Amino acid sequence: MVKEHHVRVYKSEENLPREDQLAFKIAQVAADPVAVSAEVTDMVINRVIDNASVAVASLNRAPIVAARAQALTHGPTTGGKGSKVFGIEERVAPEWAAWANGVAVRELDYHDTFLAADYSHPGDNIPPILAVAQHVGSSGQDLIRGIATGYEIQVNLVKAICLHKHKIDHVAHLGPSAAAGIGTLLGLDVETIFQSIGQALHTTTATRQSRKGEISTWKAHAPAFAGKMAVESADRAMRGQTSPVPIYEGEDGVIAWMLDGPDASYTVPLPTPGETKRAIMDTYTKEHSAEYQAQAWIDLARKLHGGHPEVTDPANVESVLIKTSHHTHYVIGSGANDPQKYSPTASRETLDHSIPYIFTVALQDGAWHHVDSYAPERATRPDTVELWHKVTTVEDPEWTRRYHSLDIAEKAFGGTVVITLKDGTVITDEIAVADAHPLGARPFAREQYVNKFRTLAAGLVAEAEIERFLAAAARLPELAAGELDELNIQAADGVIDLAAAPKGLF
Repeated sequence: MVKEHHVRVYKSEENLPREDQLAFKIAQVAADPVAVSAEVTDMVINRVIDNASVAVASLNRAPIVAARAQALTHGPTTGGKGSKVFGIEERVAPEWAAWANGVAVRELDYHDTFLAADYSHPGDNIPPILAVAQHVGSSGQDLIRGIATGYEIQVNLVKAICLHKHKIDHVAHLGPSAAAGIGTLLGLDVETIFQSIGQALHTTTATRQSRKGEISTWKAHAPAFAGKMAVESADRAMRGQTSPVPIYEGEDGVIAWMLDGPDASYTVPLPTPGETKRAIMDTYTKEHSAEYQAQAWIDLARKLHGGHPEVTDPANVESVLIKTSHHTHYVIGSGANDPQKYSPTASRETLDHSIPYIFTVALQDGAWHHVDSYAPERATRPDTVELWHKVTTVEDPEWTRRYHSLDIAEKAFGGTVVITLKDGTVITDEIAVADAHPLGARPFAREQYVNKFRTLAAGLVAEAEIERFLAAAARLPELAAGELDELNIQAADGVIDLAAAPKGLF
């Protein structure tokens, strides 16, 4: 069963024993050789497919083009054969493959999510773990075990420790989880994983300004940087280099000065020895390319588009009030007080974090598209701008309570919408979870993951290559040592022009 670990700040003279430190306990979980269950293995395959879907759809977006160009200047290193970069055949150093592929996976904000005390995209663990696996010639089973650990640590940290309250970016949980996953993959000992986790956390704490105001392209790079640091941290730890100790609990450590302070107290759940790692089963992916807290609202907007077409015309609408959780209101709603969330010329990254914009477009179109719904001509359409500016959000205590509920049956990421028409008619509707959520109207299963990949790869990847990749992913548990290159995807001829990449320092 899961054991809850009490975590607090210790003064230096208290000399907290290593085995009582959170990073050490995480390392013990990572080093546990427990088998991965069939259902977790199946879900790992789903998420490998999911990550590939969104990475392929991003191949020619500017952040990916730049990150890929950087990676290609760093060839394979001596410790292995190198790692593959999505879309091309060339091999690069594993930390740079983690970087380029991490950006590709994250750019469209279209892969899996877990929300609790903090936010996360656990699928961000896969690029660095896969890159190391390809570099050293690991097997499919090795990779599955590493990914299961990455998800386990990420989810449990997100359940227990809130970063965003202190304006620390959520990738601070990703560095340690990816380092732990790499430790499991490589079969490292507890001490080495412990040092790797400490270094990964120490180098990946940054502010949330990357997700505030005019959101920049760094939003896609932030988790890729954490993954790259996890790879480098593992390398340093394997060479005997140590990390700040205790990294979480020290009086000058992360908790004391970046989080809840010297009087902080957290309870972190972790599996006991021999307990299977199944946290991936609590996570959920996206049907739509938008911030996760917008997923349910897109589905509700599509429903209203069909049932109440009159609400799509701003001439008929007096106001649109969205009652939702604290997180949704203050992060992607009007409670953020970001004027950019109502700006027709805002960046795609900003519109992706604007529920007033997203709800308006989905309401008018009855659909959502990862490119078309963000196009400048779509965002500047006069009737859209007019309706968009009538949409506001407010926190509803009950939806906030359900958002934070530990009961998966009542945990919710939606809310209630009240649309008031100019003739006095009031239309009210609500949604708790997205249609694709495990408890939603149309839960995602393998069929949906495969369809998502086929849809996003169409026109970018040859049909034969689509089939080859899907077949390789499906037999991930059977892939032998050295066969994980099969999980890379080759873009169709002419899709990627490496010569057109921007020039930099490297």
